[in-house]
Amino acid sequence: MRAYLEALLTRTWLSRGPLSWVLLPVAVVYALISAIHRWWFRRGPGNVGRAGIPVIVVGNVIAGGAGKTPLVMALVQHLKDRGLAVGIVSRGHGRASRHVEMVQDNATAQDVGDEPLLLARRCQVPVAVGSRRLQAIQALRRAQPALQVVVSDDGLQHHALHHDVALCVFDDRGLGNGWPLPAGPLREPWPRVLPENSTQFVVATDRANMPGAYVVQRALARQAINGRGQTRPLSDWRDQTVTALAGIARPQSFFDMLQAQGVRPRTLPLPDHADTALLAQTLAQLPRHQDVLCTEKDAVKLWPQHPDVWAVPLELKLPEVLMSDIDRALDPKLSSPHGQQTA
Repeated sequence: MRAYLEALLTRTWLSRGPLSWVLLPVAVVYALISAIHRWWFRRGPGNVGRAGIPVIVVGNVIAGGAGKTPLVMALVQHLKDRGLAVGIVSRGHGRASRHVEMVQDNATAQDVGDEPLLLARRCQVPVAVGSRRLQAIQALRRAQPALQVVVSDDGLQHHALHHDVALCVFDDRGLGNGWPLPAGPLREPWPRVLPENSTQFVVATDRANMPGAYVVQRALARQAINGRGQTRPLSDWRDQTVTALAGIARPQSFFDMLQAQGVRPRTLPLPDHADTALLAQTLAQLPRHQDVLCTEKDAVKLWPQHPDVWAVPLELKLPEVLMSDIDRALDPKLSSPHGQQTA
């Protein structure tokens, strides 16, 4: 039912149809509350926290996921390649605890959330989770005193923390119908009102129609990997019907990319951040000893009990011009009085 409702809203947000008009009064209230929240921190008495080192936020203005997590991975790798000490903070959606904590090697998705767990394993940098991002950054800095820059996975609407650079990600939906939640997909008005001394880059994945955006291309990796560390060419499943499950914001995008690689997916769409119990229940209904393809976000929850499931990573290559422009915006912050000098 949840997956059906999510799909219904996603379709509704593409146009100003009857359901959008019905939800418009609620959207007006939401927009008013959001505006008061922004004013409270930017012009009112709310305290905006500063991390003491540069913060780059990668997030969405549209709800429903636009591919920000692969962008975080690519950005962190770029910063590491520059020789910078990088950390990641995230809210940790779906975790049982509300406390700020570091993602440890033995952590589970129930402990820290599926995306932070995936980021820690893929990026090999310290990751802290917490709904209050400043406290999460403070935990990172206590654990890694030499930290030079923090990447926040989501948090564009977390006005209690100042960010120096923002990457605002769009997919092929663009701005949708242009209305705020729940009548439309917008979490805040577009164009955004930026915090002082902040730089924003608009990033469009695939076919997003966003003027002035940096366009990045996404593609599935050529190799799938299972929980035992074994790899297998994706081409092994070409022209075969294979069960594919995805508990992400837009499962169909994963299925479409599999199909583009010649795989015929028998699709099992699940709600975004589907928990371990639902994933295990779904697998239990399948015939034993058959191959199952899934996303990396699903795999980190499945592998402890189902190591034979095959995850197909999503790869993203950032344009050189975007990397150069991010470096140009970031470098003065690294050498500022409240930052740290780079080597």
